[in-house]
Amino acid sequence: MKLSVQIGRGIESLFGTRDENILVLESALAVTIRLLNEALEIEGDEPNVIRAASIFEDYFALVKEGQTFVSGELSSYFRVVTEDPEVTLRSLVHSGRQRNFGKKVLAPKTVNQRRYVEAIERHDLVFGVGPAGTGKTYLAVAMAVSALLSKRVSRIVLTRPAVEAGERLGFLPGNLQEKVDPYLRPLYDALYDMLEVDKVEKLLERQTIEVAPIAFMRGRTLNDSFIIFDEAQNSTSEQMKMVLTRQGFNSKMVVTGDVTQIDLPTGKRSGMNDALEILRKVEGIGFVHFDDRDVVRHSLVQRIIRAYERHQELSAGRQLALKLAPDPPPQEAELPVA
Repeated sequence: MKLSVQIGRGIESLFGTRDENILVLESALAVTIRLLNEALEIEGDEPNVIRAASIFEDYFALVKEGQTFVSGELSSYFRVVTEDPEVTLRSLVHSGRQRNFGKKVLAPKTVNQRRYVEAIERHDLVFGVGPAGTGKTYLAVAMAVSALLSKRVSRIVLTRPAVEAGERLGFLPGNLQEKVDPYLRPLYDALYDMLEVDKVEKLLERQTIEVAPIAFMRGRTLNDSFIIFDEAQNSTSEQMKMVLTRQGFNSKMVVTGDVTQIDLPTGKRSGMNDALEILRKVEGIGFVHFDDRDVVRHSLVQRIIRAYERHQELSAGRQLALKLAPDPPPQEAELPVA
């Protein structure tokens, strides 16, 4: 089947660098797309052609309404709408407008990011598990800011273990807060991206937003709060249980981590691994697992993650082969020649 869609403004950003956006649609929907004089010609199986035409119509309508798409954003949207037939480009873009994220307008850029945001809205406790760059922490902070600005909670509590990533930094100068701040920097970065600097400083000063290591959580009950437990793979089982049981009335908690990047001392089991096993059947808890397809950083990050995964699989295969290999037969001792 062939179908033509009249083009409008924004044709350059529609195609993207080296036609990357169009290639996403062609690959996902198994269609061929050609640019003619005043139209896009789509060829392929009828359902897929109709789906592609609907996406293009949404795109040109959004651009006409003043919507702009930054570099790389449109290809992420296209991946979501082609993987989930129930999602339209218009509904995906508008989903970010429906929430107040401060100075940001955000919309999920992958199917798992969409599931993650919906899980946070539906559940009071959500685990976001996956590799770096998938938006686990960033989206959690965005949802926390949205909840605070819309007065659904009265404060945000951001916490993570003070564990060094394979380094030993030694003595750090300053007071207690200044000592732990370097470990919590990613959370500050996300906050400053959502809100104006002076507003963040005022909220921190009033303790409306609290950023603290998990050692500060013991003995507390956090009511009317949005709690984010970041880098949770570096907590012990005892620490994980302690933080999870801090949740009070009218509170949400999001636990994020990457179980492939555990920096605990050798012999210490990750509390996140234990929690995923122990809590997987508990009603009311949401679990969202990200993979390398959800990485929204530089395209190299996806390839780096895949390369490490392949290396780990090969290493595990070699170790298994060595264990299963039969032991060599014992060699007979040679008698000395008389």
